[in-house]
Amino acid sequence: MTDRYGVIGHPISHSKSPVIHAQFASQTGQDLTYAPIDVAPDELVNTLDNLIHDGYKGLNVTVPHKNAVVTLMDELSNRARLAGAVNTITAQDDNRLVGDNTDGIGLVRDLTRNLRFELLDADILILGAGGATRGIVPSLLDESPREVLIANRTLARAEELVSAFGSSGADLGNIGACQFDELQARQFDLIINATSAGLHGEVPPFPDSIIDAEVVCYDLSYAMKPTPFVAWALQQGAEEVHQGWGMLVEQAAASFRIWRGVRPDTKPILANLP
Repeated sequence: MTDRYGVIGHPISHSKSPVIHAQFASQTGQDLTYAPIDVAPDELVNTLDNLIHDGYKGLNVTVPHKNAVVTLMDELSNRARLAGAVNTITAQDDNRLVGDNTDGIGLVRDLTRNLRFELLDADILILGAGGATRGIVPSLLDESPREVLIANRTLARAEELVSAFGSSGADLGNIGACQFDELQARQFDLIINATSAGLHGEVPPFPDSIIDAEVVCYDLSYAMKPTPFVAWALQQGAEEVHQGWGMLVEQAAASFRIWRGVRPDTKPILANLP
């Protein structure tokens, strides 16, 4: 019998996940289907119950449900617990739901394997203190960077996030918080944009001085053309700038491995990305 998987979000028609997982299944000889499923927030609980009842073996979770599904899980991986978000649901044989989060390991694999970036002892700046940041910080800190600094328009939000990791009981390493306007005199090895700044036509609110020719810039967002952050970083003189396409593919591969016990080769898909 063909196993059923899917991705839930709202909206969902733009999702590239069905194409990616179809290629993974073909490559690895797995008998499965993978469908995009539009779920409005007020329908999340009932829809999730119905999908599991209908025999879905697993689901990916995207905006805006990553945080909301946490309380609906019977079990959470340590990654999901630290991230406070779930992007991968596995239905056990007894219909118990296990929530995991592969966003951070997808980012780390793209940085280290595909882009050949050395995270050990790196000075890392993350722009933004929302859910996307929380999802990637634990995996980045696992790689032993010198520091992970979270910058936000409002300091309190960044400090809140740092405090949340501190109260988790895990020894995550050197992590700090600041406001955007405190970045003027700092230089970094890696800058990760985890904000939506610029997506609505606004100028990214970051000091131009954080960009130099040596820094690697990475936008968690992705589009068929340069994102506003990518365009801004290039204008400021950054030589190496990347969008989050690689993270998208690598987090999908990690989910696929959780479900099917086999890791697909991401290279053929990455070779065809913008």
